[in-house]
Amino acid sequence: MFDEKKLWKDRASGRMKDLGRYLRYIFNGHLVVVLLFLIGTASFYYQKWIETLPDGFPAELIIAVLLGFLLTYSPVSNLLLEADQVFILPLEDKLRGYFLRSGGASLVFQCYLLLMVLAVLMPMYAQISSNGFKSFFPFLVILFVLKAWNLTTSWRIDFFVQASIHRWDIVVRYLINAIFTYLLFKQANIFILLFIVVVCALYYYYFSAQTKKMGLKWDLLISQEEKRMASFYRLANMFTDVPKLRDTVKRRKWLDLFINRIAFSRDKTYLYLFSRAFLRSSDYLGLYIRLTVIGVLAIYFISFGLGQILLGILFLYLTGFQLLPLWNHHQNKLWVDLYPVEQKYKKIAFNALLMTILAIQTVIFSLFIVMKGDLFISLLSIIAGIVFSYVFVYFYAKNRLKV
Repeated sequence: MFDEKKLWKDRASGRMKDLGRYLRYIFNGHLVVVLLFLIGTASFYYQKWIETLPDGFPAELIIAVLLGFLLTYSPVSNLLLEADQVFILPLEDKLRGYFLRSGGASLVFQCYLLLMVLAVLMPMYAQISSNGFKSFFPFLVILFVLKAWNLTTSWRIDFFVQASIHRWDIVVRYLINAIFTYLLFKQANIFILLFIVVVCALYYYYFSAQTKKMGLKWDLLISQEEKRMASFYRLANMFTDVPKLRDTVKRRKWLDLFINRIAFSRDKTYLYLFSRAFLRSSDYLGLYIRLTVIGVLAIYFISFGLGQILLGILFLYLTGFQLLPLWNHHQNKLWVDLYPVEQKYKKIAFNALLMTILAIQTVIFSLFIVMKGDLFISLLSIIAGIVFSYVFVYFYAKNRLKV
């Protein structure tokens, strides 16, 4: 006899074990120290920045824009697998409890994230508001209810296959969330807020009525679940091998300018392979760009010279450490082993590429320090960054990869 409760428990237990296994690799000793340093530094400067806010600072608008995104993104983690289209699809009418549990678990997790973000944003609001932190829990309860509305509405929208409906739903719900949150923090008239609540109820009722006789879109639900897990696996792959990860590449023809500069010779074979993998894979190039942008912003808002240099080195370490898996990018491709190329060229190519990547990042960080008028600190930053990059590539990476 089919037991949907046991099915959900087995799926949830398996997912938690899977996530826990990879999270142990992600939050290793090095990363924990780095994260603690970043959180501590960010908290210090955030508090200093809050103390300088003028009375007319638009804190409510900033909170509404940020929380609008967090509220609107409300997927239901359904734990479905590709094989379910064959083996469980005929039992769709018996899965109501299964999806209710999935929705409940998703709501709890997303409300926890909402709590964390609101806790970070409330000091900014308290600085310019007479209420201070007294409104924290009432606001939190109301935002939890709004998150539940977003989650249930998002589930109803998943019954449609038209991409246009999904796009318009995101736009409409974001506007509703942002406007409601702004008016909430502005302590607008209660009748205005109630009017938006009525709009939310009618919006959900409309799509609920439209989808009442529709069946689940299994291919869409499974595809969404696979995309969410692929994002996590790509992150975990920066720290350990993930067999479940499927490679994603993009052509990026405009970057061929850099590839074409590599000489067509046997000793440059691996340099070509590694460079192409770095530029075409979203895992590596996307990570590099994100860390560079975050590093630039962090360095730009740090006011003292030593802190700028240390932050630059910190982000160089994060970048280099998470690009180390590039060494094993082609390990499962048998045709690479057929190349008549000595292994020493692979080591030389990897070291040269990693050194170049970190050197470029060093220069970018230093240029933004120059923009603040700190020429001497910028020169020190370049020297420190190049020295660190050399030690990281030719000593740390060599020992870690055992090459």
